Amino acid sequence: MKDKTRGYAHRIDLAADVQTVWQALTDPALLTTWCSPKAEIRARAGGLFRACVDRVTELEAHIDVCEPGRRLRLIYLPSPALPPSDSALIDDFILEPARGGGTILRLLGSGVPGDPEWDTQYLRLRAGWQAAMTRLKALIEIAARRRAT
Repeated sequence: MKDKTRGYAHRIDLAADVQTVWQALTDPALLTTWCSPKAEIRARAGGLFRACVDRVTELEAHIDVCEPGRRLRLIYLPSPALPPSDSALIDDFILEPARGGGTILRLLGSGVPGDPEWDTQYLRLRAGWQAAMTRLKALIEIAARRRAT
């Protein structure tokens, strides 16, 4: 599988407006509650994202696209904790208003090498982001229910 890459796609439907979801993605205090306890973000084009998405490997990324309320794209920097690679690991968060209210959040991950030495890391990234997005949904929707009562 040399020179082949793989990716993952996650989608969650949230009972909250786009601005609330964007804030949860980009506010450092909120990010640490659903993503990783030591997560950091400077949410702007040229900014930084750092987290242990799988609770094991710390990843650091350059933010090359930051469109408030629409899109946040992370390009991961090389890490000594990962196998070597010539491909760029990318996570692209895309938000859109859902029909009838709420927000659709998609995460498209790409560039994970298809080499066998990347199998474990690929599974960790895919499963780690799925778990993090589930925590994000719970955080946002529990807060919305509390505000409604």
